[in-house]
Amino acid sequence: MKKREKQKICIIGAGITGLTAAYHLSKNQDYHVHVYEKDEYLGGLASSYKVGNTQLDKFYHHWFSNDQFALDLVQELKLSNYLVKKNSNTGMYYANNHYRLSTPLDLLKFKAISFFDRIRLGLFTLYVRRINNWMKLEDHTSYEWLKRMCGKKIFQTVWKPLLDGKFGSFADKVSAVWMWNKLKLRGSSRDKTGSEHLYYLKGGFQRIAHALAQKIKDQNGTVTLNSHVSKIIPHEEKWCVCIDQKKIIVDKVLFTGHLPQYKNIISNFSSNSYIEELSKIDYIGNICLVLQLKKSLSSTYWLNVNDASFPFVGIIEHTNFEDKDEYGSHIVYLSKYIETSDQLFKMNKVDFLKFSMKFIKKVFPEFSSEWIVKYDIWKSKYSQPIVVKNYSKLIPSMNTPYKNLFLSTMAQIYPEDRGTNYAIREGVKIANLIKENDS
Repeated sequence: MKKREKQKICIIGAGITGLTAAYHLSKNQDYHVHVYEKDEYLGGLASSYKVGNTQLDKFYHHWFSNDQFALDLVQELKLSNYLVKKNSNTGMYYANNHYRLSTPLDLLKFKAISFFDRIRLGLFTLYVRRINNWMKLEDHTSYEWLKRMCGKKIFQTVWKPLLDGKFGSFADKVSAVWMWNKLKLRGSSRDKTGSEHLYYLKGGFQRIAHALAQKIKDQNGTVTLNSHVSKIIPHEEKWCVCIDQKKIIVDKVLFTGHLPQYKNIISNFSSNSYIEELSKIDYIGNICLVLQLKKSLSSTYWLNVNDASFPFVGIIEHTNFEDKDEYGSHIVYLSKYIETSDQLFKMNKVDFLKFSMKFIKKVFPEFSSEWIVKYDIWKSKYSQPIVVKNYSKLIPSMNTPYKNLFLSTMAQIYPEDRGTNYAIREGVKIANLIKENDS
């Protein structure tokens, strides 16, 4: 009998979704899997760079105790020895004061709002965990829902600054479903005492990307970096993939980047109606300033900054979670979500640090530029899709209108929010869908 020829599958993007899908598909002897990544590194938003004697994530990451897809994959890839578990230490900066907010007792001491409102806020966070039918929230924005459920004072003090800092001009359009999911995820990661447990992967989250890439290669797949896919073209019931100066013919294509990039590579053959459908989802960018410091700013791991004048939504002191000896200095992330048309997004590294200094000093008056050993700035144009009301109606299908062309992006993760845990889940889901289409 003639031996069945292997199907060639091209996966565009070596982020966590693309690599997870490739890992599962390359286990199948009927597939020959090729992953192409335009950048020189693996992992997408979970990529890292060398700091001290180890790797540090460019954008801060952690897993919650209920991020089971990630924790299961870590075990499957035999990376459990690198997993660090600790209680979180969170707080809030509001009206020139620092508040610890790690436990229910801390909430009772949160004097920025009245005692009655503290009780109301605590009851609300418990109530959120009991909401299972999120579809009832789809017709409401987070603004509307939080004002109604928590009252004006709690909304203005706690929720509005966080939403404004995260989404900027899009803040009043963000769906209540997005906020519900965030609160439910955080709440369900707490133990009986109210303490929140987090996980970190020593050596950065890119470690999981490298482990996946090695598994793909061991299973006779390929992962190629610095390879830009400019377009794909239907070709005799197959696909012609244009990669830099070459073209390859494959049986199936899976795109795992961002929707604006996807629109570009299919624009030569796609219908206007499909392009319009994809264009209904907006994104916001991100700038992440990473400081290597001689001294610690505080004992808080995650400090939410509830100050309308402050450009950063949070100050994350990573070395209050992971040992500073790994890096040789204290590591602090300052994250700014921003529209890419904003002049701040276009600012160079030196100017952005100068811009940031006065704000850091406002929160930590003792801070000095002399503390800075080194600093880096990382940018992402498509950091966060904007989840608006009735978002479920906007999400494009993984099965595209075109045979053997598949789509899996962070914009399709819903009602959950984007993140490595759900990127892994979606990678498994799309791999199974591709196999099902062949059965």
